[in-house]
Amino acid sequence: MPERGEVPGLSEVDVGSEPMAEVARWADAARDAGVRDWDAMVVATATAGGAPSARVVLLRGLDEAGFCFYSSYASRKGRELAENPRAALVLHWREQGRQVRATGRVSVLSPDESRAYWVSRPPSSRLSAWASHQSEPIADRAALEREVAVIEERFGASDVPLPPFWGGYRVAPDEVELWQHRDDRLHDRLVFRRGHVAGAWVMTRLQP
Repeated sequence: MPERGEVPGLSEVDVGSEPMAEVARWADAARDAGVRDWDAMVVATATAGGAPSARVVLLRGLDEAGFCFYSSYASRKGRELAENPRAALVLHWREQGRQVRATGRVSVLSPDESRAYWVSRPPSSRLSAWASHQSEPIADRAALEREVAVIEERFGASDVPLPPFWGGYRVAPDEVELWQHRDDRLHDRLVFRRGHVAGAWVMTRLQP
């Protein structure tokens, strides 16, 4: 955590009425400060029966509509989101002593949105997405590499199309918490929840 005396407080008067704008400012600050893996995001999903699972993915879209990431629809998280389309997520920037927590409903991005991100990926990553039956067992590493070779033979090394089983998700938050480290464990916690008036956010301070 930052050294004593270096951490600014998190005051209600310093945060606007839209929490996602503040999240974007925090993410930009972490990126601009050179924080390693500033876009690493824990995403937790659950089965219809409530059995949870969590993993780290890369944040690949952030605006007032929500948080975006990409995956195989057939992966464990994809299957769980199909039957229980809600998720919880965490972003943590240790160097800034900051954490964002959010929960919300998850929707699948449109093919055009997914394709726009897909073409920005390195060709090797596109081949890997086709080759991997994500979350399924495989005999060994060699079998996976052979599958990559098959896919490269099929499509070539660069012109690899978007798979029909792969794309983006958006977590549209109904709750966002901004957490700021403070000395002596008196951390600042401001949570925003959707209100009943035109979906406006209601901010509350939580005890640490």
